[in-house]
Amino acid sequence: MFLSTNKCEGIGECIKICPTEAIRLINGKAFSCITCGACFEACPNHAIFKNRYGGYVVDRAKCNGCGVCEFTCPVDIIHIENGVTKGICARCGICVDACPINSRVDGFDLIEEKQVNFLKSLNLAIPTLKKEKPERSEVKRNCIGTDYDKCILCGRCEYYCPTKAIDVTVDQTGVCTECRLCVDVCPADAIDGYVVDHDKCVLCLNCLKSCPNNAIESNNFEVNIIKSQEPIKGAIVSCLNCGLCADNSETGALKQINGKMRYAPSLDFKRALNELDKDDFDNEILDDILDDAFNSNNDDMTLAKELIKVDTQIEKVNQKSIQNCPVSTLNENINDGFGLSGYCVSCGKCVKVCDKQNARSFVGVEWNGSVSDECISCGICSELCPKDAITLKRGTIKVDTDKCILCETCGVHCPVDAILKTTLAKKRISDGFNLIDNKLCMNCKLCYRICPENAIIDKEELDIMVVDDNKCIYCGACKNACPTKAFIFERKFEDIDDYIDSS
Repeated sequence: MFLSTNKCEGIGECIKICPTEAIRLINGKAFSCITCGACFEACPNHAIFKNRYGGYVVDRAKCNGCGVCEFTCPVDIIHIENGVTKGICARCGICVDACPINSRVDGFDLIEEKQVNFLKSLNLAIPTLKKEKPERSEVKRNCIGTDYDKCILCGRCEYYCPTKAIDVTVDQTGVCTECRLCVDVCPADAIDGYVVDHDKCVLCLNCLKSCPNNAIESNNFEVNIIKSQEPIKGAIVSCLNCGLCADNSETGALKQINGKMRYAPSLDFKRALNELDKDDFDNEILDDILDDAFNSNNDDMTLAKELIKVDTQIEKVNQKSIQNCPVSTLNENINDGFGLSGYCVSCGKCVKVCDKQNARSFVGVEWNGSVSDECISCGICSELCPKDAITLKRGTIKVDTDKCILCETCGVHCPVDAILKTTLAKKRISDGFNLIDNKLCMNCKLCYRICPENAIIDKEELDIMVVDDNKCIYCGACKNACPTKAFIFERKFEDIDDYIDSS
């Protein structure tokens, strides 16, 4: 909740600017809704919801003005005017900025005892505050990370990773990345310093077949390595070992044991067998296709059909884990049949093979929940956090470090890079739709004040607010702040495969 300190002189600027009329004067001091949630719990129409700022918002499309919230409010601040429910704080925070003597403060920044003493001094009924256990000051995660200053994007780590948990992309194809795989596979020790000794070369073409970037050519019975004239550019993304995939495993086949990812494909296989009868695909059509293709009715063909059906079912079983991977390394194991790939088992093979650059190493990642000044309170991090660990504050966020698992979903999606991120993976907003429903809009202008891109236009002559599509970046700050749920809003993110941040 927002509070007034003893410096408050009752000037009333906060009252004038509050979009929901949730502030009033009591004994010459500004006092506002205490965001206790009593109205939210009592509303028979479920027309009140808790937003990502921790405040409460009335959905005017659902509200019928019954007045239950008004009678339930313990501080008697909710009121209904012309069928519109007012007096509920959405925690937008503009009252703090409006106060000319800086007497308004955010309750997030005060300890519980000070809040309670302030409320008692006003002789008002207050809800029983729950005693919360102390939060960790920071959250930690262990993983194998990359020193981007040392990494030359050779792809050696990706090649040797047993679970394909590393993705290396380079902009230049057909040129040597100095991965040294050709040296590893050459049976005649004919390659040294990325130059082929033709006297030693036996033309087995092992190097040509193994080169991940097609940088080796064979002409006139000679093998040569094509060198790049420019520094190799691209990006490397690897499993964060956050365990989010395990949390979303529907079969329990993915687990994080002692901080390390482990996978038991047999559990997926058993689940797939049990789900065959519930399958969406047409088994009869599949049988006809296989019969026509192989013209066989023996036991082997029957087994092949069942395995194909199980494989198809397993793809569905693992979709939730795959879709929730924050860096998109987790995938179906296409090369080896059914199962998963792209999860790090912390074997350290990538660390061992990166023996020249030493760019891969076991690291500990820590975060205390702080963000940079670039934060625009758009709400994307809070909206997408899979653990509901983030609450919005104006200009920053509050992170529950007891819930956070450092999956970096927030950082990967943050449009202004205000949140800690150790991976180069990045998802940009590629498209969206944003429209204000003027039947719900109460013209409080909160969206106009909070928009970081000045994309909300105040049409004073028409007494409406509109969105400038040319400026809107679909961050969602307006939608998250709107006290009447008046925004019709959608956004689309680019896939990590389409864009990888190499800055």
